Amino acid sequence: MRTWQCEVCGFIYNEAEGLPDEGIAPGTAWEDIPEDWACPDCGSEKSAFEMVVIG
Repeated sequence: MRTWQCEVCGFIYNEAEGLPDEGIAPGTAWEDIPEDWACPDCGSEKSAFEMVVIG
């Protein structure tokens, strides 16, 4: 599972955790999130996210 970070506000999307409150189940791969999805914190487009290594 990978982690993606919004380059605008720093919001983290963790594939293992998903975003249940946004209707994205745990284990949902980044590629499976709709292209029209937006950052829940700042509204940036999916393209504003970059894969990051945390740990």
